[in-house]
Amino acid sequence: MSEDNNDRRPSRGDGGNRPSESRDRNPRAQDRRAEPRRLDGPPRRRGGEGGFSGDRSGNSASSDRRPPRPDEPDLPDEVEAGQLEPAVRRDLLSLDKNNATAVARHLVMTSRLLDDDPQLALLHARAARQRAGRIAVVRETAGIAAYHAGEWAEALSELRAARRMAGGPGLIAVMADCERGLGRPERAIELGRSDEARELTGEEASELRIVVAGARMDLNQYDQAVVTLQTPDLDASRSGTAAARLFYVYADALVAAGRVDEGVKWFLNAAAADVDGETDAEERVEELSGGSR
Repeated sequence: MSEDNNDRRPSRGDGGNRPSESRDRNPRAQDRRAEPRRLDGPPRRRGGEGGFSGDRSGNSASSDRRPPRPDEPDLPDEVEAGQLEPAVRRDLLSLDKNNATAVARHLVMTSRLLDDDPQLALLHARAARQRAGRIAVVRETAGIAAYHAGEWAEALSELRAARRMAGGPGLIAVMADCERGLGRPERAIELGRSDEARELTGEEASELRIVVAGARMDLNQYDQAVVTLQTPDLDASRSGTAAARLFYVYADALVAAGRVDEGVKWFLNAAAADVDGETDAEERVEELSGGSR
């Protein structure tokens, strides 16, 4: 999306709350992060006669700033198509110039609003989809925005469409989390067993395991949730947000399975790894130890 986007992330992963940013304001929910790939991930389609006006000065400005359609949110004048990531802009080259510019500006606004105003971000994403619904990255963006806004069914529909267009495993962790949001944890587990899931590596694979473990916890299958997370990534020497979230969810699953002492240990590991303060692991330690630690 926009070049100034700080890698926006939908959220979730343990066995309780739903993934919407609007619902997961509790610091404890910060472990619930299902990380999407960046929007320059899908294969790029080149060609077409479309393009962008990188300079809005002079006579071209009036043509590029056509009034929005009646059902579209307003676009601030300072929002430029050139603020969209170049890789994403290339996907819009098949559109006519004015439409490509409008779509790009709506995508920029989606990115800017995703964390602070997910409902308005979704309106911009829907406007982009209405104008360019045959472009995979637009449908993927609409899916991410719907996920942040807690519109699980819409998010699933958009992400499935993006996968049909672009191929690959797509945002399968987000899709699995949407199944949880719809009260279908069994389907989330099925996605975790799919052929597409086996294509994932690194943090993407870890994120899917977090969501699947959360689905197990939804079903009160706490021991299975613990086993799901027991991989080489569960290395206490790691640090950073991704490691902290994994350790946190593992600790939560251990506590739910009645292994409180082990859970406290992994909450401590999560706190040590959490250099950015994304979780409330320290508070969980205090809570579980009765303030004795």
